[in-house]
Amino acid sequence: MSTSTTSSPLLARPGAVEGEGTDAGVASHYGDPVREQRLLAEGMAAVDLSHRGVVTVTGPDRLSWLHSLTTQHLTGLAPRTSRESLVLSPKGHIEHALHLVDDGETTWVTIEPGTASGLASWLESMRFMLRVEVADVSSDWAVLGEPVGAESASGEPLAWVDAWPGPVGDTAVYGPVEGHPGLGRAWRELIVPRPGLEAAVGDRPLAGTWAAEALRVVAWRPRLGFETDHRTIAHEVDWLRTAVHLHKGCYRGQETIARVHNLGRPPRRLVFLHLDGSGHVLPQAGSPVLFGGREVGRLTTVARHHEDGPVALAVVKRSVPEDVDLLVGETSAAQTVVVTG
Repeated sequence: MSTSTTSSPLLARPGAVEGEGTDAGVASHYGDPVREQRLLAEGMAAVDLSHRGVVTVTGPDRLSWLHSLTTQHLTGLAPRTSRESLVLSPKGHIEHALHLVDDGETTWVTIEPGTASGLASWLESMRFMLRVEVADVSSDWAVLGEPVGAESASGEPLAWVDAWPGPVGDTAVYGPVEGHPGLGRAWRELIVPRPGLEAAVGDRPLAGTWAAEALRVVAWRPRLGFETDHRTIAHEVDWLRTAVHLHKGCYRGQETIARVHNLGRPPRRLVFLHLDGSGHVLPQAGSPVLFGGREVGRLTTVARHHEDGPVALAVVKRSVPEDVDLLVGETSAAQTVVVTG
């Protein structure tokens, strides 16, 4: 995945330390990531996500067209109603994760950093004779994350609200419904004019992506390019629950979704890990996960939670026993199985 090349003006705030890799261009933290995380968990802080891409689709056919191309049911979507949808490869592997909300005239999509132009180009290639127009507007619009679970009201900036852990619509879950750790997490993405980013923050304290990622990890929330690779299918990371409608019209990759749901089990599964924090250095994302001396998966995201300490998500082979501890380098990891179906 390509990385962001635009630095946020909020990096000029005191104590700001820029993120790396996919999250370059915005602050990883502002000098006190633990305090920032507590403020975010309490609903008081905002997170600069202005490195995310923004794509718009206009025209009278926009919702039915996107409905036909992606995994979610989008026809008849009411204004200021959020949905999450996936773009799959012909073989059903996840290519894009769309955070989508319509304002009645335009469908707005926020997407992982560095991927907006690729999505816009692909959508443009799929227009045919339909009445739609696609634009990458990332240079003009920015994203601001905030711990709010409500759709935006008239007069407020348009917002995409994360429905995780759902379930949303006619779908399936591969983990728990009641007792899911993501149930307490409120999250939305405001879409604001890029010159107005600082004004949208107002007098709220800022939290960096370090804090946001820690709360995402403990909510078992997958992220494209982190919990996914070129082989990932939605079942492996329990992404059907918010992004896939199981009984809608045909779309690219639908055969894999249906076949695995109806006839089989995903070859890999997402797990949540409590890492041994007695060492000074935590393993990095991408590190091999071991069981019985064999590599059985990889670490996908590593974080320090303000209450739970060092935590991580990993994708491992389905054959790994569910009641054993794993090893990442010299670090022991107690697993909680996320994908059980």
